[in-house]
Amino acid sequence: MQPQRNRIQVFEHQPIYIDKTYSNVKFERRYYDALFKLNELHNDKYFRTLHNGICFKQYVGVIQVDGLTIEVLPKIDNTKDDTEMWQNALLEMLRVAKKIKVQKAGHAHVTKQSTHLLDIYFEWFLNEVRALIHGGLIKQYYKETGNVKALKGKLEFAVHISKNLVHKERFYTTHQIYGTDHLIHQILNKALEIVGRLSKGTYIYSECKTVQASFPEVALLKVTKDTFTKLKENRKTAPYNTALEIAKFIILNYAPDIKGGNENMLALLFDMNMLWEQYILEQLRIVSLNKNIIIHGQRAKAFWEGIHNKPDIVIELLKTNYEKKNKYFVIDTKWKDISSSQPSTQDLRQMYVYNEYWSSGKAMLLYPSNFTKFDGFKQFNFLDTKISHHSCGLGRICIFSENSSNLNNNIGEKILEWFEI
Repeated sequence: MQPQRNRIQVFEHQPIYIDKTYSNVKFERRYYDALFKLNELHNDKYFRTLHNGICFKQYVGVIQVDGLTIEVLPKIDNTKDDTEMWQNALLEMLRVAKKIKVQKAGHAHVTKQSTHLLDIYFEWFLNEVRALIHGGLIKQYYKETGNVKALKGKLEFAVHISKNLVHKERFYTTHQIYGTDHLIHQILNKALEIVGRLSKGTYIYSECKTVQASFPEVALLKVTKDTFTKLKENRKTAPYNTALEIAKFIILNYAPDIKGGNENMLALLFDMNMLWEQYILEQLRIVSLNKNIIIHGQRAKAFWEGIHNKPDIVIELLKTNYEKKNKYFVIDTKWKDISSSQPSTQDLRQMYVYNEYWSSGKAMLLYPSNFTKFDGFKQFNFLDTKISHHSCGLGRICIFSENSSNLNNNIGEKILEWFEI
């Protein structure tokens, strides 16, 4: 039987307090102190501090800190506190949005029966590196500086004099080497090191050590955000793209020994507003394949002085009767529950501007819900009646299938039906 992680499951916007028990785990002061440091490192964006506690914001995913794993799950209202249902919903949204690679929500790791998001990401990365090793790791030219017995490359004269005054047979040079100890492998090696450090006590640890044993010995590298800008893509490096993307996600969200502490922390968190937007975008793209439309995500138009007008989703009709229909429709996604309220004035003004700039006859504010409801598009009131009217609709879409904990796979079809496409 595999060891279990020390895990707390909470929902977004939920507070937790020191010395209280959650998921049979006590939230101790040391966890609070470590999370406080982690949040400070990320400009306080993940949660806000309370008296003797914290309250999570709209970020969902997983945090590992000081031996504790915290899973933050999405939730749209005060009902349905089923953590397994919402965990599966999160995994499925991440899968559809191409943020994670799993076969099916709820069965993410069949052989180990693991549904821990951290383990899924780690195993995805290890599988990608394992595939690269089996396919043959590439070699590249890279520069190396040091003493050699034959003069080659550029002689570093000042250092050469200081180091080799006695050893006349040596040359201190900077020269090119063709091998596996290059930047790409150094980045992957750094991510492997982090996975090994954070997976102790789980089955992932032994898998990581097996991969590391097959990986070539490379120089240790301090990897920052700027390191990834130095990577150059070409035909030979294309198979590395996925592994490098996961490595980047792991490395840039890892915080070792913050401010002299002993905690190794990792936060793999996603803004739920952005995830909901990407999920809807992909659902629409799936159903658009058999229709004469194109689905655009975050398509921008110049607005004012370098500021752009950028709706979440734009539906473009490729062939249309312009007397009856517009060429573009606009959708703005909102991850919040408004089952008993109206959209904000600011949101409605934004949709009005989107319609104007995109010559769109219909705009929609789309919200998640426990029920599906759409009352049609309602026209904006214009002072000048000569202006061609355009409208906005409020869509509430049930994210779960009827009488099921599975996600609703008909979301894309329903949205296009509302637009009469």
